[in-house]
Amino acid sequence: MQIADWLLDILTCPNCKSPLTPLSEGDELACASESCGLIYPVRDDIPVLLLDEARKA
Repeated sequence: MQIADWLLDILTCPNCKSPLTPLSEGDELACASESCGLIYPVRDDIPVLLLDEARKA
């Protein structure tokens, strides 16, 4: 996954507005909030921040 650091600094979860962090296992971004815990896919280095596409941790 090739997402610029400056972009990762400003990306937030659309559900709870917590920061997103890349997962080491694959092309996904995880919400930092324990109460939300959604995981968003990254396709072709583009984060898909749609609630319908997210999965629970």
